[in-house]
Amino acid sequence: MMDRRSFLKKILSFLAVSGAAMGGFLKAGSAGAQATEEHARKLWGFGVSSDKCIGCARCVIACKSENNVPKEPFFYRTWVERYMIPMEGEAVVTNIHMGLAPEAEAPSTKGILRSFFVPKLCNQCAHPPCVQVCPVGATFSTDDGVVLVNDKTCIGCRYCIQACPYGARYLHPKTHTADKCTFCYHRLNRDLLPACVEVCPTQARVIGDLHSPASPMTRFKRMNKIFVLKSNLNTEPKVLYAHIDGEVR
Repeated sequence: MMDRRSFLKKILSFLAVSGAAMGGFLKAGSAGAQATEEHARKLWGFGVSSDKCIGCARCVIACKSENNVPKEPFFYRTWVERYMIPMEGEAVVTNIHMGLAPEAEAPSTKGILRSFFVPKLCNQCAHPPCVQVCPVGATFSTDDGVVLVNDKTCIGCRYCIQACPYGARYLHPKTHTADKCTFCYHRLNRDLLPACVEVCPTQARVIGDLHSPASPMTRFKRMNKIFVLKSNLNTEPKVLYAHIDGEVR
């Protein structure tokens, strides 16, 4: 028959083993919940299929209307460039201005080997130079990967405009603050597509959560060979290109 002392030892040993197991279970559960939460957090990415762009500039017009961008052609949050590759010499790059059809401003095609259009916008860098140089913190990155500008605190110093390697910023002539593409962040927060994506007639532009396996961006990355602009700068852009020509810069 087990004496009282032996019985108590067995009880204490059982409790110690059970406590350790429960602690490990809770720790694993907590880590799993944290991993699930991190995976669930959105990270917005943007895809551009250059071979689908027809240079209609509807995206530019829609962006200007949606975001109150000045109508003058040298102010834009997104734009489309025409690349014309000659048989000899360097590529000729022109900006397709708002409201003008490509034919209206197309240069002569004599001696041109090939031509194509490339939509461009803020690349929403993971390591944005514009954020680093802003002296007042007016330019910042959101948790879901979009770089925004607080026009209430921006002092219009233009440092961010100079620092952007993609030429994606301008100084708004009325507010005198920096302005740029935001992926139409106000629309994303209402589960709406950015204006440029919504109006594109060829679906050359897509947007989605880079963390979601069901996202349009996940499919875009899976179905295409992906390129980013100025990859040597290590800014880690979240605007990804497919079917882009080596001449694009």
